[in-house]
Amino acid sequence: MAIGAGTGDAALVAAVDEWIEAAVPPVWRRAAASGRQAIRAVRSRDEYARWYPAFAASGLVVATWPVAYGGLDLSLRQARLAEDRLAPYNLGRLNPLGLHNSAPALFAHGTEEQRLRFLPPMVANTERWCQMFSEPGAGSDLASLAMRAERDGDEWVLTGQKVWSTWAHLSDFAICLARSDPAVPKRKGITYFLIDLRSPGVEVRELRHMGGEVDFNEVWLDGVRVPEFHRVGPIGDGWRVAAATLAGERQMVAGAGSGGVDRIGGSGTARLLGIARERGVDPIMRDRLMRLYGEERIREWTNDRVRATLRAGGTPGPAASIGKVHQ
Repeated sequence: MAIGAGTGDAALVAAVDEWIEAAVPPVWRRAAASGRQAIRAVRSRDEYARWYPAFAASGLVVATWPVAYGGLDLSLRQARLAEDRLAPYNLGRLNPLGLHNSAPALFAHGTEEQRLRFLPPMVANTERWCQMFSEPGAGSDLASLAMRAERDGDEWVLTGQKVWSTWAHLSDFAICLARSDPAVPKRKGITYFLIDLRSPGVEVRELRHMGGEVDFNEVWLDGVRVPEFHRVGPIGDGWRVAAATLAGERQMVAGAGSGGVDRIGGSGTARLLGIARERGVDPIMRDRLMRLYGEERIREWTNDRVRATLRAGGTPGPAASIGKVHQ
């Protein structure tokens, strides 16, 4: 799209509307007038996946990211303007464990070479990502993890087991914590890696639900060789790097995973204001609507701060968790 940093608001909205007209299939646009359920009725997951490259190529999937990484370099405010135009069409982001769990660590602690290598295909959904943190003996006490990482020249050799790895059976890469130094306090001997799940020695075992579906997996690494280029952050500092991943995950859970869409009824704030104008004579209704409106704004501003901190290479800390209060 011919928009980016410096584009005026009116030109931005016009460009997004023009893209919607050209790229979003007419049947989806017609269904959008009847709400999200109507869109789901005319659009299968496979159809959406086939269409998704057009969305990724537009830069709108991650509009605040730099152009070199697959975004448009928009400000948070302008990204929200764009998202408001997209919201009626329910254009969800694929590869969420890449965009919201893996990317924050690369922004905060990765090198420029790593970001250029991994972020564009992450946005395009041509390389799908999962997270490998939990182990059979290290779930709530994650710092007790036992997977070993041993240095061998320009490579690392990883051996151990991970569990509850969502979508590992569908993924190409994983973010992974492993113990690189067992002789130091447990939080100080952990290093953060990017694992190519197609590497020799990787075995993914599906954990099937009672109903037959598969979301979770066990993943076994048996002497898997990982290039030094796939290490993120300093050796032994994986616990701090993982904080960026967990902050991104909390932000996604808090409602920012769709890129800034208000959650209440699609473009939620506008809908709340419309209801208030129609039914605002009832004092109880007015009170409830204003409470919802206030919570939505607090969630939005908090998520803006978290995004800005992550993009600047910082770790947002407790702010990333506050959004869950406003679910």
